[in-house]
Amino acid sequence: MPKSPQKHLDPRQPLVVDTTKLPRRPGATRALKRVVPAPADLGLELISVPEGSDLELDMSLTSVSEGVYVSGNVRGSLSGECGRCLNEISESFDVSVAELFAYEDSTTEETTDEDEVGRMQGDLIDLEPAVRDAVVLTLPTNPVCRPDCPGLCPECGVHLDDLPAGHGHEDVDPRWAALRTLSAEQPTAASPHHQQNRIEE
Repeated sequence: MPKSPQKHLDPRQPLVVDTTKLPRRPGATRALKRVVPAPADLGLELISVPEGSDLELDMSLTSVSEGVYVSGNVRGSLSGECGRCLNEISESFDVSVAELFAYEDSTTEETTDEDEVGRMQGDLIDLEPAVRDAVVLTLPTNPVCRPDCPGLCPECGVHLDDLPAGHGHEDVDPRWAALRTLSAEQPTAASPHHQQNRIEE
């Protein structure tokens, strides 16, 4: 299977992990605990992790025959707006990560695609794709500030929590609106009975 070109990894990047001190002996384990700044665009349109905010990595690196297995949790904060009422949302998250990163020239690297199994560059692992997938896949596409948020009035746009019970707007067919206005401006016509009484007088 032909290899696709990889970007060169910089070990100084916060989500790039150097596994030099992890023996390549199956079963060898090393803890990975660090706090890193969140990368840009980590989230969805209405809710995301603020760029530069703290991401807490609490993971373990385990050597296996074909690479390094990374597992653990990522914690941080989310910021966004409610999809019903547009109020601000601020909450924390805790997601699990479990990903195998294949050694260069291993059988796994040769026989799988990059979207199936991660790749190592020498002793370096880029955790950003795995972290990004873990976080984004848990986010709601239409977040709400609370499960029972009533949203906004579709007519006046005011939050329904701030309006009295039974709030509503008269639904007038625009085809009759002009006629209603015209009728309101004209005096009421006298009934035939009233006109006859005036003649007899």
